[in-house]
Amino acid sequence: MRRGGHIHKRGLAAATVGVALIGGAVLSGMSRRFAVVDESMRPNFEPDDWVIAQRRRGVPKRGDVVVFTHPSYPDLFILKRVIGLPGERVSSADGQICIDSRVLADPWGDGPMCADSDDVVPGDTVWVLGDNRCGSSVDSRVLGAIPVTDVGWKVVARYWPPGRAGRL
Repeated sequence: MRRGGHIHKRGLAAATVGVALIGGAVLSGMSRRFAVVDESMRPNFEPDDWVIAQRRRGVPKRGDVVVFTHPSYPDLFILKRVIGLPGERVSSADGQICIDSRVLADPWGDGPMCADSDDVVPGDTVWVLGDNRCGSSVDSRVLGAIPVTDVGWKVVARYWPPGRAGRL
């Protein structure tokens, strides 16, 4: 019984320290929390998930989950995954994504691409897609390549719900 209480106190202390660290990072402006509000990133992110993102440094990498503002609605934040990097040709055919004519090993995507495309990612931009390939309507297939300067945040952890919490 005593041992169980000791573990409980440790867990409570660890949670308190974690909340304090997250709170400090958010208050310093280096991190920010965002709510997932739609199904475009399923199954990796569900509606009502809450994530912590850090200010982006450098060019995003393929596979990074990033947050940027909608080009037409600057108060609207969008969470998507980086698929294409500057100078690459991103194409899709028969449901598969290709980068420079090579099929992308796509462990993040859920389902096939629903429309064929063929685009070159201009310098200083990235190509982003929702993980729910057929259920994502506001990504680079509609918006085009996203300027790296507009990508302000990189998602690093999910903190809600507790059963899905953890670093990404």
